[in-house]
Amino acid sequence: MEQHHYQYIYGPVTSWRLGKSLGIDPVSTDEKTCSFNCVYCQAGRTTVLTVERKVFVPTEALIRELRALPEMEIDSITFAGNGEPTLAKNLGEMIRAVRGIREEKIAVITNASLIDRKDVQEDLVLADLVEAKLDVCSADSLQKVNHPSAEIVWEAIVTGLKTFRKIYQGHLNLQIMFVAGNQADAADIARAALGIGADEIEINTPLRESPVKPLSPAEIGKVTDIFRSTCGTAVKVRSVYEEKREKSEPFCRRATERRRGKEPE
Repeated sequence: MEQHHYQYIYGPVTSWRLGKSLGIDPVSTDEKTCSFNCVYCQAGRTTVLTVERKVFVPTEALIRELRALPEMEIDSITFAGNGEPTLAKNLGEMIRAVRGIREEKIAVITNASLIDRKDVQEDLVLADLVEAKLDVCSADSLQKVNHPSAEIVWEAIVTGLKTFRKIYQGHLNLQIMFVAGNQADAADIARAALGIGADEIEINTPLRESPVKPLSPAEIGKVTDIFRSTCGTAVKVRSVYEEKREKSEPFCRRATERRRGKEPE
């Protein structure tokens, strides 16, 4: 069923991490607005590179769209989309409003670039699950893989994740996207990830349409072995190639692909 009148919501998509998930794009601009310009991003290149938080989508407008949805079975409602969701200054207000009308668990997928900020942490603690990016292990590799806004500091991301872990009572996952540019750093990234104290580490590679090629199952297998050897039983490690992946059936494929990239045929 293709419907094109939804501006801020998309999906649902079938995720190996989140089950059947309805997406919310709290930035939702025509131009991709993000604090990173990652080499692998499946939503395309960042045109507005920024760390400024502001209201992009009025909370009331989002709630109107959610109320207009037809009945459907979903496992989670996920704040993500075509940019970095923590750039939305009203993210916390949105989470509270969604929780007031929906019963599903609420997740936020973030690149963690602003997670050292108190206001961002206060918003994220309201979610049931936070998926935070940690693709690299140094300032140099941050520049190489994630191409951040100039204000972003690698050490602040790691410190922010550790601080957030101490105050957050929900489920914290670290998602790590491996491509050729960071494959050799797997052991160092694993040690950095272990120090954060996440509930789960997810090893990924871009299997949807992307500017760079994904790593092979064998390559990801070696990376996953490094993480499991480093982390032991302290944290669960999952790998994209080990998980069952199903085709999504979004109510508007065009809007969904703009936020996530195209799935392989």
